Amino acid sequence: MASFRGKYVLVDFWASWCGPCRVENPNVVGAFNKYKDRNFTVLGVSLDDEERDGHKKWLAAIAKDHLTWTHVSDLKYWDNAVAKQYGIQAIPQNLLLDPSGKIVAKNIRGEDLQVKLAELIK
Repeated sequence: MASFRGKYVLVDFWASWCGPCRVENPNVVGAFNKYKDRNFTVLGVSLDDEERDGHKKWLAAIAKDHLTWTHVSDLKYWDNAVAKQYGIQAIPQNLLLDPSGKIVAKNIRGEDLQVKLAELIK
């Protein structure tokens, strides 16, 4: 997507039904709010499932957790195309991409996410 070119992007794999994902969301919100105007964004990739009323639960979780960045899902659960492309077999997981699209960190959570962003975004 053109809107992500030239930015640091946290690709965040999660789902509304994933307790550890939901616990981590406030940390991602904090990082997003701190760095969103400094060449950083988040792309949420949901592994929710249409057969489990996932679309409604996914949108409700986005609203409840105040996840104001871009979100995508094919609502195919573990058959999610992006998750399969990156070999994601458990969530929460994330990938931090640099402005050229290179993976510079994996599965950074909590304060580690803020530390890494502070290191990269001057």
